[in-house]
Amino acid sequence: MGRSAIKRVCKKVSKKEPASPSKTPAGKNKDPSPDPAPHHTFTSEETETLRKELLTWYDRCKRDLPWRRLAAAEMDANRRAYSVWVSEVMLQQTQVSTVIDYYTKWMKTWPTVEDLAAASLEEVNEKWSGLGYYSRGRRLQEGAQKVVRDLGGQMPRTAEALQKLLPGVGRYTAGAVASISYGQVTGVVDGNVIRVLCRLRRIGADCTSPPVADALWNLANDLVDPDRPGDFNQAMMELGATVCTPKRALCGECPLQSLCRAYKKVELESASSIRNLVDRRADAPIGSDIEDCATASCSLCMQPSDRWDGSLGVANYPRKSAKKPAREEQTVTCVWERPGEQGAAEYLLLQRPQKGLLAGMWEFPSMLLEKACTMKEREDILCGRLQEVSGCEVSVKDLQFVGEVIHIFSHINQTYLVYFLHGIAMKEAERSALRWVTRRQFMESAIPTAMKKILQLCDGQRMLCGGAEPPRKRKKDRSDGQRDSKQRSIDSFFRK
Repeated sequence: MGRSAIKRVCKKVSKKEPASPSKTPAGKNKDPSPDPAPHHTFTSEETETLRKELLTWYDRCKRDLPWRRLAAAEMDANRRAYSVWVSEVMLQQTQVSTVIDYYTKWMKTWPTVEDLAAASLEEVNEKWSGLGYYSRGRRLQEGAQKVVRDLGGQMPRTAEALQKLLPGVGRYTAGAVASISYGQVTGVVDGNVIRVLCRLRRIGADCTSPPVADALWNLANDLVDPDRPGDFNQAMMELGATVCTPKRALCGECPLQSLCRAYKKVELESASSIRNLVDRRADAPIGSDIEDCATASCSLCMQPSDRWDGSLGVANYPRKSAKKPAREEQTVTCVWERPGEQGAAEYLLLQRPQKGLLAGMWEFPSMLLEKACTMKEREDILCGRLQEVSGCEVSVKDLQFVGEVIHIFSHINQTYLVYFLHGIAMKEAERSALRWVTRRQFMESAIPTAMKKILQLCDGQRMLCGGAEPPRKRKKDRSDGQRDSKQRSIDSFFRK
């Protein structure tokens, strides 16, 4: 980003000790893992070539993104660090195209760390609504409050301090903020960088294993350009996001193709296969002349049990262990509607607890089913929940089953069993965690995406029921037999 105004931090840092290796006592600046084989590292000449080619490509091809413009134009280092911090947190597990609009609105509302610290959690949740992984917004606010309260409004200026002092800031985010905002010479490792480095050096072992993670961080810290650390780190991530992509890498457009061992393996595998086909020699093994790691039992190489798949090409790298399957959950929820004072419909919302999944956000009255339930059991549970929050009697006959909404969280496959309730008078009570909202207020509140899906489902079903003919098809209830499901659909139609 061209940071001539930034005082460069000339020392390359490790996780715990800011001194450079040449000035650090033996053992103080090294990870406990053994040095990787030369096959998985870069020579000094390769390192210089990589820096030059990558930055030249980045200067020519980088995307025009709002956080990059803001960081390049902002002369105040503290405000620059805050703006980079916000962007890095938003970009975790979220696509750039989705983040752009959220980031722009966030920075317009809270342009400084002091502004964010003064905001309420409710306001933060409203701005974050729909972005997912909602704890990120809460931790941003907690971090801003700590900066204002404990650090005199000054953002920490090194990766070590950022990681130590700010809640939710890990090694990657700390390195990104420190290198981009303050010019600290430290590398970063995110999913994009992992993919680029594993392909460049043919690191085929599980990229989530400690030896591979340590090796990747060492590589990132060794490669980072000392004159443009922030630009270099962004260039590595940009390359992984736009060229060295997970499935269909654009190897022909890659500025580092000449350094890529995975690309060379693909070429040699292809040439060897063609030669074997032409020569029809059974004793000519495919890939016999491909350079491999000379270290026996290398902890970074692809394991013998992981076979090379020629159809994947460079996408054979990186390798990772299978994800733990998400757990299945079912929740009964009710869209309770009443006529509002101005004639517009209003909906009952409850606020979730301040800790845990979707902390502090608003939802329709819901209850997680702890075990598999029959239709009658789950409706009794829902009626009990509605009576608990409303203080009035709610009968199963008042409920209309609408259908199911499936929403995928990072670790949960959640199925919402949706019911609709209309027109029952509720005992009004002053409760801070309960509110009636219009549709417009609903869309502007801190509402999880799943709740918006539920309201859309009710819209569709109610439009069908509002005509002269009943709906032709009802969603089947997966938890009951076919006979009960059909009977329930008929019963639901006649309920008002």
